[in-house]
Amino acid sequence: MKKEFLEAGKIVTTHGIRGEVKIMPYTDTPELLAEFGRLFIGKAKDEVVIERSRVFKNMVIAKIEGVDTPEAAEKLRNKVLYMHRDDLELDDGTYFIQDLIGMEVRDADSDELYGVIDDVMQTGANDVYVVKSGDKELLVPAIADVVISTDIDGNVMKIRPLDGLFD
Repeated sequence: MKKEFLEAGKIVTTHGIRGEVKIMPYTDTPELLAEFGRLFIGKAKDEVVIERSRVFKNMVIAKIEGVDTPEAAEKLRNKVLYMHRDDLELDDGTYFIQDLIGMEVRDADSDELYGVIDDVMQTGANDVYVVKSGDKELLVPAIADVVISTDIDGNVMKIRPLDGLFD
């Protein structure tokens, strides 16, 4: 099921004396997070305007409009930042991890239910979906030969396991 807001990062500490915050990004790269001019903060998803931001040692240093002192920035520590789904465009065949978690995984031919996606491991070469069914855990490589279709709206992924994949 598509979520309107996606976790983008977490404010971990303050930075400097002008009210800047240091954000640990949850995005693929900190540069991606630094591109946003607006984010949403906390459970209420209050919109905040990012006046400026930059990448520093795999973190994002950001100045949030209206946060002008270290004391004001400190109040934001440990707050989760979100991006609106419409603010980010994905290439065809790529998905937000948060949309995949909880998705049913079924056999493309028999419609047998293998389980639900519990986690996505990013290995570098290709992602690997961790599919749980009770106490059993299956590892499914996110490659075109295995993943036949992904229906985010229907919350189901169809796969055709390679010979010996689940042995």
